[in-house]
Amino acid sequence: MHSGQVKKIINLSKLVLAVVVLSGISLIISCKDTGSSGSSVGFKFPEQGQSFGLGDEVKIALDVPAGKSITSAAYTLDGKPVGSKNNGEAVAVPTAGLSLGYKLITAVIEADGKKDTLTINIELKSSVKPVQYTYKIVNTFPHDTSAYTQGLEYHGGKFLESTGQEQHSTVRWVDVKSGKVLQQTKIDDQYFGEGSSLVDNKVVMLTWQNRLGLVFDATSFKQLSTFPYQSSMEGWGLCFDGKQLIKSDGTNKIWFLNKDNYKEESSIEVYNNIGPVDKLNELEYIDGKIYANVYTKNVIVVIDPKSGVIEQEIDFTGLLPAGFYKDEVDQANNVLNGIAWDKAGKRLFVTGKKWPHLFEVKISPKQ
Repeated sequence: MHSGQVKKIINLSKLVLAVVVLSGISLIISCKDTGSSGSSVGFKFPEQGQSFGLGDEVKIALDVPAGKSITSAAYTLDGKPVGSKNNGEAVAVPTAGLSLGYKLITAVIEADGKKDTLTINIELKSSVKPVQYTYKIVNTFPHDTSAYTQGLEYHGGKFLESTGQEQHSTVRWVDVKSGKVLQQTKIDDQYFGEGSSLVDNKVVMLTWQNRLGLVFDATSFKQLSTFPYQSSMEGWGLCFDGKQLIKSDGTNKIWFLNKDNYKEESSIEVYNNIGPVDKLNELEYIDGKIYANVYTKNVIVVIDPKSGVIEQEIDFTGLLPAGFYKDEVDQANNVLNGIAWDKAGKRLFVTGKKWPHLFEVKISPKQ
């Protein structure tokens, strides 16, 4: 992401999601009140949409009217069995080890010889306050000011960089010290290029709103194939953990893709201690954690890939001198974006869209 004044950007994926969630809540409330076959049994607790801290115990119980007999009740959380009772008594469900976000509780009950299904949503939130980090510049390198940086990785002494904007999007190999483009290919004008990652001998690159990924030969940059997105609405950031591709779509969701067929196999939702954190953009996988730029902010968040908990926030305020960009549109869009990790040398690099410099930095906790 992207181009144009930030305040005018409308994230269609979030808008669609909101409509779906509201529609789902309406349906779920109906099911809570009457059950899918019109029974008067409902949930005593939890309440619809109730929030819990990750690790809390969630108690589930049914509200059974006088004179009604429940002969069995089986409970699932997101389709996984979590307990059963022969009546409406409570079951306790641990949430340690789960991921954050909205979860669907289902109760399949048998009452008076009839089966019924009840559903309700809860939300698991993070209770972890992220540790605040700052940075120190170790080295400063030139960076192409025409490069609207969307993806950045370090491989074999070179940067793999993908750039965006319609009619100007590229994928390229870049010399670290000089910032010179060693090799590049321009992608079709119809595409707004986004994040990219090296997987074996291929470069996988996202496009923004075309719902399409591109695959290139890593040596020649010859385009080999394309692939469609599935549930994710847009393409923003991409990285590789050695087993799966990891993709952001501009929301607070992170998607995990099969590295061979690029199918979305699972996802997590990302929260800090305040709530969901959206606009997750360029990604990098470092020592078992996901590092993500937050679009338009001078912040990189460090995410647990299993739970979605933000464990650290790195403040890069001041990395680009204040007032460097004079134009309002440039100020809004030429933001911090680009994270690369030299695994062998343990070096962290960051840059921004059309920034004049790329920086090697060290991070440490704020004092």
